[in-house]
Amino acid sequence: MAELTLLDGGVATELQRRGVPVAAPWWTTRAVLTGQKRDVLRAVHEDHVAAGAEVITANTFRCNLRALERNGLEDAGLAWMVHAAVGVATAVRNASSGRVRVAGSVAPVEDCYRPDLVPPDDELRAEHRWLVVELVRAGVDLVLVETMNSVREARIAVGEAVTAGATTWASFVCGPDARLLSGEPLAEAARAVTGEGAAAVLVNCTRPDDVEACLAVLGEVAGVPFGASPNVEDRAGLPDGGHVDRHVPAVLGPAQFATSAARWRSEFGASVLGGCCGTTPEHLAAAAKAVSAVPAP
Repeated sequence: MAELTLLDGGVATELQRRGVPVAAPWWTTRAVLTGQKRDVLRAVHEDHVAAGAEVITANTFRCNLRALERNGLEDAGLAWMVHAAVGVATAVRNASSGRVRVAGSVAPVEDCYRPDLVPPDDELRAEHRWLVVELVRAGVDLVLVETMNSVREARIAVGEAVTAGATTWASFVCGPDARLLSGEPLAEAARAVTGEGAAAVLVNCTRPDDVEACLAVLGEVAGVPFGASPNVEDRAGLPDGGHVDRHVPAVLGPAQFATSAARWRSEFGASVLGGCCGTTPEHLAAAAKAVSAVPAP
């Protein structure tokens, strides 16, 4: 069993809970537009660190080229938002006496839940290359290629990040039966990204009920540290994968989430654990306590 690493929780969830809207066209990047909102974002990172997170994720999920261009930022220089988001996270890292690392978030360039919208390879290479280079320049400790819904985009994003010199983790959003939203098997996806140099493989934004099948697959094929950051939102009555411009409460409370995390550690050997949408610092703190009680191998 590999050494445990604790990730942070849902940044967008916390921004919504604290009154920062997360809606088109700015989405989570709204949190870096003003000093007041950056203070809220910094508090989110700080609360995750206080809860036990050893890796915090810079708020760059919506900082890819096409998202920034759609917001008309060309005249201001597109990279400033990447550096501003990383700057907030690195300030928290620097105050942590070296205990915390910063991951730069790299998401699908179109829509996490729409594999049918994945652009052609040449566009993917150019856009992912631009973002990972800026993340490295901004000083992240690793690149987290996350919420990937297709093998093709994940492989390209990981390849560009590794080429840029970054320690790179890859994470997929999955449905039932350990399959990506594209329908491709998670086993195939894990082999593809480790072949490109991914140093860890995860699933994120995946329902808790679907996580264990994914961990069983990753334990068999990954060959690198693996884990999960599940989506614990109560989405009863909400569209699958659809965005809701409000805080959605969690279907699992902190104690339930902690029990699941401990089981994923003890039964499946997961070594990278955190939370996605719906998780709070309270969820993370409970999970940190529970997994720390799992006997060492």
